[in-house]
Amino acid sequence: MKVLVLGSGVIGVTSAYYLARAGHEVTVIDRQPKPALETSFANAGEVSPGYSSPWAGPGVPVKAVKWLLMKHGPLVIRPKLDPVMWLWLLKMLRNCSTSRYAVNKSRMIPIAEYSRDCLQALRNDIGIRYDERAQGTLQLFREQAQLDHTGDDIAVLKQYGVPFEVLDRDGCIKAEPALAGVKQKFAGGLRLPHDETGDCHMFTQALALEAEKIGVRFNFNVGIDGLNADATRITGVATSAGMMTADAYVLALGSYSPHLVRPLGISLPVYPVKGYSITVPIKDASGAPESTVMDESYKVAITRLGDRIRVGGTAEISGYSTKLYDARRATLDHSLTDLFPRGGDLPKATFWCGLRPMTPDGPPVIGATRFANLHLNTGHGTLGWTMACGSGRVLADMLSGKKPEIDTKELSIKRYDVRFG
Repeated sequence: MKVLVLGSGVIGVTSAYYLARAGHEVTVIDRQPKPALETSFANAGEVSPGYSSPWAGPGVPVKAVKWLLMKHGPLVIRPKLDPVMWLWLLKMLRNCSTSRYAVNKSRMIPIAEYSRDCLQALRNDIGIRYDERAQGTLQLFREQAQLDHTGDDIAVLKQYGVPFEVLDRDGCIKAEPALAGVKQKFAGGLRLPHDETGDCHMFTQALALEAEKIGVRFNFNVGIDGLNADATRITGVATSAGMMTADAYVLALGSYSPHLVRPLGISLPVYPVKGYSITVPIKDASGAPESTVMDESYKVAITRLGDRIRVGGTAEISGYSTKLYDARRATLDHSLTDLFPRGGDLPKATFWCGLRPMTPDGPPVIGATRFANLHLNTGHGTLGWTMACGSGRVLADMLSGKKPEIDTKELSIKRYDVRFG
């Protein structure tokens, strides 16, 4: 088939690559001049299936109040007169129960684990490189109480067969030697040795080149204005370059996906949650992290990417604003300099933000819609990099009429018909 992929972030490009590999004639369109220049550009760099959990969970409403009052809190809400924002928040609160958390996590772990396996297969198949490392993730607890309350997390890891290590101070230092100089600032950690890291932007641009080699065409600097449809099918995409048509369409526009399908009567509960990052040149390699350290108190991830350190965090609910706030950078600066004071050349850091496409329950939305030739691949939240390859692969299988290698039924948009009406 002729397939038109809307969006050239990591989700759109992986979708295009696997569709082309399955034999389809694929074109990708995007308003940007190159791939991965928006949310995929400077994320935290984690490929973390073990941490694939919904944000909506038991105890989160109480924690949210605490976070909002912290100087370096991980949550910021900038209220707007936007009913979509408040409806999304209400739906998220409805998922903050033990039972729904368990169901939602059970939907996220399989696609995340499968995606890591697909990413590893890509490395073996085409030799793609993206400053990758496979040295695990260390969740660092500054307070003993945090370490003492890891029981629920450990139970979930055991349930899904995710390898883990509970570490004392010395164990954390063995995994991340640069922490030796600040050992008085943490109590211990939880390490997931099978997690990976890598530069999502570098990966996406490299995979786009590989996709071109097998026939994918990229049309950049093309604005996407809307979808035309009859009663059962999409008939074309209105763009700044004119009407574009195909046999099938894949919507991979992240936080902007709901805008295109809302006029068609499809309610897609994806809303932007802004995240921030700084990218810091390494000044002293012995003082930098080896992989990813998650500073649990501030929900900040500090990741080694080649000769740089990527520091990412904050959940800011503020609509589609991409304004950079200095207070958010201060949190990232603080976490880095407090734990790795010698590692980075902070005055040379670059500051960035991106809009994570979040669903209120946590899992992404992948698969068909009521329009026979319109397929969704969006709503991955903070886990777009973690879930990208697996999501692209299962989407390509679905569109090709093949049964995916994992069960994807519960990732469909149909799950909202039952839960929210």
